[in-house]
Amino acid sequence: MKWKCPKCGREFARQNQDHYCIKPQSIDEYIAAQDKKVQPALNELRSSLRAALPDATEKISWSMPTFWKGRNIIHFAASKKHIGVYPGGEATAVFADELGDYDVSKGTIRLPYDKPLPAELIGRIARWCYEEYAK
Repeated sequence: MKWKCPKCGREFARQNQDHYCIKPQSIDEYIAAQDKKVQPALNELRSSLRAALPDATEKISWSMPTFWKGRNIIHFAASKKHIGVYPGGEATAVFADELGDYDVSKGTIRLPYDKPLPAELIGRIARWCYEEYAK
């Protein structure tokens, strides 16, 4: 039996499925819609990406906060137990040795909320993505 959200009317296979009733139009809206406990980590990650990518534009793409410069450079998104960072498969391969302490799959880095954010590493990954993808 499907569950129907009382706010937006969308149907889901799971009861009380997390979703956006209204898609955020900005990264500010995206972060504001997240659990108050994870907002500081999301803001810290955003600040790190802003510092690493000062020429990139912030936008929402694929329903995720995205840094863009002629094309998508890097995305991030909140999950229940981690922040997902999506730099692409090439980036996770290039930085594999430095990402050994994190759950990584092709193109995805999972940063658990209970660990300090590796801001410097994420900044270097973002800069690498910028140099590779914004050509």
